[in-house]
Amino acid sequence: MQQGDSYQAMLDAVQAFHDKHDFRNTGGEEMSYRIALMAEELGEISSCVTKGKDQDKLAEEVADLFILLIGTAIAADFDLRDAFWNKMNKLMQRKSRMVNGRIRVSEFRDM
Repeated sequence: MQQGDSYQAMLDAVQAFHDKHDFRNTGGEEMSYRIALMAEELGEISSCVTKGKDQDKLAEEVADLFILLIGTAIAADFDLRDAFWNKMNKLMQRKSRMVNGRIRVSEFRDM
């Protein structure tokens, strides 16, 4: 498989994976199913952290989640790159606060 550092190369690789297994016609692109898969991957990431697994295992699980996120953009037909930069621009405008001893960046709607 071709490897590259560009988002387009990653998008093409995930699209090829979807095409190979005919995700569009076999339920692999159904949103509720994809959410369940992402929740499963978050659980595996959590397990890596809480059980002290090595960095390679953590990287593999995070890559699984990233592949699912790209695949969700394919399935839902939106441009993840545009969504990323639009959200990043919003986040850069937000303020941060310390909450329970940890930094938090949010809109902080005061009551």
